[in-house]
Amino acid sequence: MISWVGRIALYVAFFAAIGGITTQAVALRSKKQSHSLKWALLLLVGISVAVGDMQTALITHNFSLAYVAENNATFTPLIYSITGMWSALEGSLLLWSLILSTLTVGVIYYYRRESDDSVVSWATMVLFIVGAFFLFIMAGPADPFLRNAAHVLQGAGPNALLQDNPLVAIHPPLLYSGFVGFTVPFAFAIAMLITGRVQDRWPLEQRRWTVLAWGLLSVGIVLGAWWSYQVLGWGGFWGWDPVENAALLPWLTATAYIHSVIVQDRRGLFRVWNLSLAVATFSLTVLGTFFTRSGVLISVHAFSSSTLGPLLIGFFIVCLGVGLGLIAWRGDRLRSPVGVDHPLSREGLFIANNVLFVGFAIVVLLGTIFPLLYQAINGGQVTVGTPYFATIAAPMSIVLLFLMSLAPLVSWRTVDKAVLWTRIRFSAWSAVLVVALLIAFNVRKPAVLLAYFLGTAAAGSALRMIRSIIVTATRRANTWSFLRAPTLGGMVAHIGIVILALGIVTSTSYTTRSEVTLSPGQSTIVSGEYVKYFGLHTLKDSLRTSTQLIVLIGHHEVKPAITTFNGRSTQAVGTPAIDSSLLRDVYVTFDAVGGNGQTSGAQVQNNLPAGSVVLGITVEPLIAWLWIGGLIVGLGSILSFLRRRHNDEVSS
Repeated sequence: MISWVGRIALYVAFFAAIGGITTQAVALRSKKQSHSLKWALLLLVGISVAVGDMQTALITHNFSLAYVAENNATFTPLIYSITGMWSALEGSLLLWSLILSTLTVGVIYYYRRESDDSVVSWATMVLFIVGAFFLFIMAGPADPFLRNAAHVLQGAGPNALLQDNPLVAIHPPLLYSGFVGFTVPFAFAIAMLITGRVQDRWPLEQRRWTVLAWGLLSVGIVLGAWWSYQVLGWGGFWGWDPVENAALLPWLTATAYIHSVIVQDRRGLFRVWNLSLAVATFSLTVLGTFFTRSGVLISVHAFSSSTLGPLLIGFFIVCLGVGLGLIAWRGDRLRSPVGVDHPLSREGLFIANNVLFVGFAIVVLLGTIFPLLYQAINGGQVTVGTPYFATIAAPMSIVLLFLMSLAPLVSWRTVDKAVLWTRIRFSAWSAVLVVALLIAFNVRKPAVLLAYFLGTAAAGSALRMIRSIIVTATRRANTWSFLRAPTLGGMVAHIGIVILALGIVTSTSYTTRSEVTLSPGQSTIVSGEYVKYFGLHTLKDSLRTSTQLIVLIGHHEVKPAITTFNGRSTQAVGTPAIDSSLLRDVYVTFDAVGGNGQTSGAQVQNNLPAGSVVLGITVEPLIAWLWIGGLIVGLGSILSFLRRRHNDEVSS
């Protein structure tokens, strides 16, 4: 019964998407107001019923559905039964479609008074077309409601890494929301190109939606890094894995777009840049889905594979080809009547910003797809590791902080050195003071000192802008209006980026990793941290069998473990334990056990005394600031989305 309800709901949603496309086409042809909201609501209802049906099947462990049997079990806890919907391809497409249909309803309702505008009509049609594509996939090759041919009483259960941390309930939905959110600027970019109205207010208007999607993706990426840090057991948070890169690529181009579109609004520049970035960002989300769910790339983060590769890569080519083709077609209307007057003006620095982010996106893309190209040409396998990406990422980060320290303070068109120094001198002297204090505390690494100098300057520039916004609002006797000021969200996001960057620089520069062998009752000092091992015990329930160590870090007890989950795999998974503070993390892993190896799942070292264990101790300073900075970035994106509308911004 459940499979039929869900499948019919998907058919209804697909019918609604086709109805929306048809309605928009008729309205555009007749130049009348469309009534597409009813189709969007029907689309949302259909997807919601299908999602509700799948969740019911997962929660009740209905193994008559193949998807439930493959990703759920009777012993799976409720939270991981719910998150099972996005643990594999078919269910993740349901989540994708739910977010997209909700967004479609929101956009149509938001612009309901302008539904007769041709730009809105074409953009709405594009949203329906994208929705129809993903519904077509679920109606055919990726059917989430496929019946299970065998009658089974127990399912395989989720992948072990997908039932070991509650962040699985937050990270993927945020990441998908960011990916799907980029459909809106793409749809309006296509609409502006078709209608030829590339000089209207729409680019700045769509910046709002891009900022929202960018913020969701930013927080999703940071939470994904936190999840990896807490679950994978290697003590790091970013390994330049292909799936990690797939999320980073649209973030880079969207960041360039968010900054670049401001110049178009103020000076009429960068029209080709902006439309190209809107098209590229959405296209890269489709390419990221191809990387993640097609099985073409091996990744610890890729939990499913399928035969959808040709469809997804075909859709990517169509989106990119249509967008770039329209840009070429409208080339005469995209020419700017003015140019950049000075390389150190604000628009000049925005050009540098675009080159920085787009250039790095190209580097990451080439490093990600190179193994595929190599295999296709030579038939062999090759990997592109961290050194390739880090070689570019480090100098890029330095240049980024430099641009962030200058761009908010320089003037449009010209550069007045006296005015610029007046604006930047507090930040500059503050940066010098911070570096002097670091040197006094025996920090000597040039890269770290440079990062803190530029980071302090960038934070000072942002704080100066925030102060100016608050003062202006106070003078207008409307103190709290500053919360909706156009630039406030961007400056808050800048501060978040600075905090995040300094957390990364400090933790990666001063992390220490050690292995110690301890018997019960023994203690030692590792990188200034007191470590004492008390013993181990085994916990067993319907979900897992876990061997936990009891370890004291300073005055805090932690319990690293080796865990074997019931279900599809009997492979043991290491579960690190972390003693965390604002100043440092002590990251403890259970690496091996001495004796005859009777402890389930642990690596055995016969040359060690029975009862002893090998602990991995990693001390990482200021890594908590990475997560804090990411959340501040998310706050900044929300403030930016809630800023005053375009007409108010112009008047202010």
